[in-house]
Amino acid sequence: MRNRLWVVVGAVVALLGLLFTLQGTDVIGGSAMSGTTFWAVAGPIIIVIGLVVAAAGARRRGR
Repeated sequence: MRNRLWVVVGAVVALLGLLFTLQGTDVIGGSAMSGTTFWAVAGPIIIVIGLVVAAAGARRRGR
C-alpha cells in the first residue's frame, strides 16, 4: 500500500511540473507564473523528480 502511495505522489508531482512548464512557456495563461522563465526551466526538473519518485515506488512494489 505504501509503495502505491509513492507512485501516486510521483505522478501528481510530475503533472504539477507539466502544469508549471506550460504556464512558464505561456501556453496556459492567467497567472503570475505565465510567461516566466523560471517556471519554464523548473517545470521539467520537477517532472523528472516526480517520475523518479513514481519509478522508485513502482520498483519497490514489484519486489
